[in-house]
Amino acid sequence: MFERFTRGARATVKGAVAQAERAGAGSVTEEHLLLALLEQEGGRAAFAVTALGLHDRRSALEASFAEARRRGGLTRADTEALAGLGIDVGAIVSRVEETHGEGALDAGRGGRRWWWSGHRPFTPGAKTVLENSLRAALGRGDRFIGEEHLLLALTAKPGSVADVLAEHGATRTAVLRALYGSDDGAAGQGHAQAG
Repeated sequence: MFERFTRGARATVKGAVAQAERAGAGSVTEEHLLLALLEQEGGRAAFAVTALGLHDRRSALEASFAEARRRGGLTRADTEALAGLGIDVGAIVSRVEETHGEGALDAGRGGRRWWWSGHRPFTPGAKTVLENSLRAALGRGDRFIGEEHLLLALTAKPGSVADVLAEHGATRTAVLRALYGSDDGAAGQGHAQAG
C-alpha cells in the first residue's frame, strides 16, 4: 500500500511520527496524522485545510484534542449521550483527577516501551486511517494515495479527531467541497498525481 503514497503523503506519515516524538507519546495516533497534515504545504490537502481555516485554528484544535484526551477519548457525542442518561462526564473526570492527578484518563499516558526500542507503533485507529485513505483513493478513481485521501480518511473514522474536525467546520462534506468542489465523492473525478 505504501508504494502508492505520494511524496506528500509519505511526508505526512513521517511528520506524524515526529509529532508523536515531540509530544512524548508512545504511539502515533490519528491526532498526530492530522497535525502533520496541517504542516504540509503545496498540495490539495494543504489548500483544503487553509480554505477551511484549520491552519488558523491549530491552537484551538490542539486544545480540543487535549480536552478529548482528558475525557479519556470520549467524543462530544459520547459525552452528550451520557448526559442524556444523567451521567456528567465532566464531574467524573474531575473526581478521577482529584484522586489520580490531572490527565489520569489520557489513554496516551501509558508506558514508554518505545523509549527502549526506538520505535513508535501506530495505534489501531491510525492504522485504520491509513487503510481508509486507500479506500478514499479507490473511491475517487485515483491510482495514488495523497494527503487529500488521508484528510478524507480522518473525517470518515468516528472518534475524537473527526469530532474535533467537525466542531471546527471540517465535516466530511465540507472537506469534500474544499478538495473537489463537491460533496459526492464520486469516482471519475480523479486528478494527476501531485507527487
